[in-house]
Amino acid sequence: MNTIMNFMKRNYKLLLVVTFVSLSLLAFKSNFTTTSDPEKDKLLIELLTFVLEKGHYNPATMDDEFSKGVYKDYIEALDPSKRFFLQADIDEFSKYELELDDQLLNKDLTFFDLTYTRLMQRIDESKSIYKSVLDKPFDYKVDESFNTDYEKMPYAKNTTELNERWRKQIKLSTLSSLVDRLEIQESNGKIDKDLKEATAPLNVDNGLQETITDTKKAALTEKVKIKTFEELEKETRESSLKSLDEYFGFIKDLTRNDYFSVYLNSVTGRFDPHTNYLAAEEKERFDVSMSGKLEGIGARLQKKNDYTEISELISGGPAWRGKQLEAGDIVIKVAQGNQEPIDVVGMRLDDVVKKIKGTKGTEVRLTVKKVDGTIKVISIIRDIVEIEETYAKSSIVEKNGLKYGVIYLPKFYIDFENREGRDAGKDIALEVARLKKEGVSGIALDVRDDGGGSLSTVVDIAGLFIEEGPIVQIKSAGKRKEVLYDRDKKIEWDGPLVIMVNSFSASASEILAAAIQDYKRGIIIGSKQTYGKGTVQNVIDLNQFVRSSSVGDLGALKTTTQKFYRINGGSTQLEGVSSDVVMPDRYAYLKMGERDMHNAMPWDKIDPAQYALWNNSKNFNQAIANSKNRIAQNQQFQLVEDNAKWIDSRSNDYEYSLNIEKFKMAQKQIEEKAKKYKPLQNYKNSFSFKSLPYEMEAMSKDATLKEKRERWHEQLAKDIYVEEALNVLEDLQTKKVIKKPITPKLKTNPLVKS
Repeated sequence: MNTIMNFMKRNYKLLLVVTFVSLSLLAFKSNFTTTSDPEKDKLLIELLTFVLEKGHYNPATMDDEFSKGVYKDYIEALDPSKRFFLQADIDEFSKYELELDDQLLNKDLTFFDLTYTRLMQRIDESKSIYKSVLDKPFDYKVDESFNTDYEKMPYAKNTTELNERWRKQIKLSTLSSLVDRLEIQESNGKIDKDLKEATAPLNVDNGLQETITDTKKAALTEKVKIKTFEELEKETRESSLKSLDEYFGFIKDLTRNDYFSVYLNSVTGRFDPHTNYLAAEEKERFDVSMSGKLEGIGARLQKKNDYTEISELISGGPAWRGKQLEAGDIVIKVAQGNQEPIDVVGMRLDDVVKKIKGTKGTEVRLTVKKVDGTIKVISIIRDIVEIEETYAKSSIVEKNGLKYGVIYLPKFYIDFENREGRDAGKDIALEVARLKKEGVSGIALDVRDDGGGSLSTVVDIAGLFIEEGPIVQIKSAGKRKEVLYDRDKKIEWDGPLVIMVNSFSASASEILAAAIQDYKRGIIIGSKQTYGKGTVQNVIDLNQFVRSSSVGDLGALKTTTQKFYRINGGSTQLEGVSSDVVMPDRYAYLKMGERDMHNAMPWDKIDPAQYALWNNSKNFNQAIANSKNRIAQNQQFQLVEDNAKWIDSRSNDYEYSLNIEKFKMAQKQIEEKAKKYKPLQNYKNSFSFKSLPYEMEAMSKDATLKEKRERWHEQLAKDIYVEEALNVLEDLQTKKVIKKPITPKLKTNPLVKS
């Protein structure tokens, strides 16, 4: 989950310990002048353990139990599916299980060096295993099975057993793919039969004859080429080989520093789930995710074997504006302005990204291989790139003669480096103003799947809907609570309000929902409860503690420094926010919340703040009752609930047969059961969603934006949760709404010929 940040990063209240840390660590100037990784690692260990001990809200005791936890988390992170380490390795590692706390205090790298070296050895050995397994056909008639419960799976006792585990894992993957290919071919066989019927003359009402065109006939014939079982089986092995080659190519790109970050995060994770070490690249990605912008060319890259491919151009970015670079282009060389180009074939993706990104106004020249095989040098002037998917967006929909607005907020973003930059608070205020201008009668604010972000933006957003008052309470270890207020008496929106949440709405989303609920300002609808993250994190740049260091960028520590509380005094930690109207959720029974995480901080409460309830919603309680009644009687919601229980029941199915007939039979049973839930995918409400006028104008000039908005509107038109939000907004109207009778749309089945 994304962290909540305290106000502006550059102005955050550093821990009192910072002064002491700075003084005690200045000695590193002379003690650590080497650039070797082990010295940097020791420095990081000392920095992290010291800052965590002095600055964490509730620091863990570094004892044998702590050591056992670090050991368990680290080994699981290195080899989660237990296909690299042998039991003998684990026996050797386990000697250090109770010593890691002492090693950390002594900056001892013995355990890390041992595990890292052994993992590199096992990974190298595994390359020959998977290639050997995929070198010959599988016998799918053998009656054998494979259990994917890796948590309970023992480590392989020897290389023979490990080879067998690889064989079964790969066989299961290829079997699943093979069965899919066979089903597709069987479906194509039916198309072939339909093709023969379709090529015959068709009688039409006006007596004319029509025949399928030769082009269409050729296209359909191409689709229905029948392959033998042996050909399909070979295809699946070749596909698996390619996937594993790419996987090991990714592993090859990982450095010792990457694995050391895993080790450090096994340490920080024992303090709480949201305390993390951020290496330099991770810190940069974190900043981009929080601000929604970066400096560069505006292209997303992906690794394909030794090559770097352009996967997507970011709408509005310099590469998109230049219209020369395209998705699918392969980057061969990168040059900074007029400098000599550097060959990037075989280079780590992160390193390629570093060379392409750069300061606004500077030039980068890419030598690319186009999709048609031609080589081209493309000059791009770097600029500020805004990642549109990060930002709030809104849509208008009409229901029974009234207009309603839907605002989607993917995260509570903020630009820490620029007070004048975009942030969620300002953008939501702007969207509300735009919706008011269009004459909406209610607003649904959607923070489903919103993992949080900036604390200050929550206060700003909640303040749009109330006159003034407290929004959230914050408590630091050993200090009095602090109350954050909306002090602006202006109300941007005083009409009907619904906040949409689900079990992945976390942190800042929960503060907003809790404040709106406590004031009874709006109705919270969604999952039974939100995620349950009630803690505040600060990002502390570790470089500030070391003067004139030559070990390179030390990254940052994101650590929990505070807990936040509702204005009614209760914590959202573990319990989250309970919806006023609970809507069935497909994932309601799966363990994915804060309460299901190791080392999560406990729930507690403090004294409530003083606040006055909103009393302008006369239909508040009735709207809740109406919604609950609708949901109880809605067959679609009943199907969602049934589907959720089925998904939960299947979450413990780990055993898979590797016999093709038994596998197909099991899959068929699953597919037959899944047919019951197909109406969930095909559901469509009766509403038409549209962009606001300002965006319509932008869409006319930007095909990418137009496509993204049309896709979003299609999703809204299939969203039963949004439909119920609109129903609640309608019930909150102070004037009587004349409801039109719903005329069900007749849908033709595309599989039935008329």
